[in-house]
Amino acid sequence: MTEDDARAAAALRLWEATAPDAVLLDGFHALKHALRFEAPVRAAVTSDKAAALALAADLADDLTDTLDRLLVEVPAGTLRELVPRVHPTGVAALADRRNRTANLDAMSRLPRRSPVVVLDNPRNLGNVGAVVRLAAGFGAAGVVTTGDLDPWHPNAVRSGAGLHYATAVERLPLEELPPGPLYVLDPEGDDIRSVPLPDDALIAFGSERHGISPDLRERATRLVALPMRPQVSSYNLATSVAMALFHWGGPAPL
Repeated sequence: MTEDDARAAAALRLWEATAPDAVLLDGFHALKHALRFEAPVRAAVTSDKAAALALAADLADDLTDTLDRLLVEVPAGTLRELVPRVHPTGVAALADRRNRTANLDAMSRLPRRSPVVVLDNPRNLGNVGAVVRLAAGFGAAGVVTTGDLDPWHPNAVRSGAGLHYATAVERLPLEELPPGPLYVLDPEGDDIRSVPLPDDALIAFGSERHGISPDLRERATRLVALPMRPQVSSYNLATSVAMALFHWGGPAPL
């Protein structure tokens, strides 16, 4: 057995032991972002290490050395057995979730420098991941989901490109939402353009089909609405979050 074969065998044993309770980082970009935000990566494999390192040289030169040490090449057929569907970049990794206690502390500590995005009973994992990606980009304090959908599901992490590690992401019941004034997006609310959103706000969005739940609506500090042309029924969830966070304006410079 060659040294490369031994490394691959060891990586596969570690993958098998780790997979049941780990976060799947599906693709080069998910692994890239997770590493940049100090995710505890346990194992990383690729079906073409040379191609992955070439991609790193083009898009993530800061991580080239780290990826060279971390990535283990395995046969393409083996990679197909490890993941639900192989990412076009041929890269996959496993990592621990961000620490829940640290996440809750980051979202609950006042004063906050940025809002928390609340997704009320979302139903589409891709949309959840897209919202996490937006929240990370805008510097939001975190993303909270209510309901039974796991925001750390592999499909959400894939859509979020690994940026779950750049912000706090948790599922919570309504009674455990972080503190702060609650601004709820609702068609009957005041035009959001006339309402400043404070840094410590919770900005809540309803599900793609059913909107805000009555329980959350009743808790609202204020209802706000996005501008929308008559006869247009709704925006995509991620689009709505982007509009609201853009209106908030982003955190103050460090």
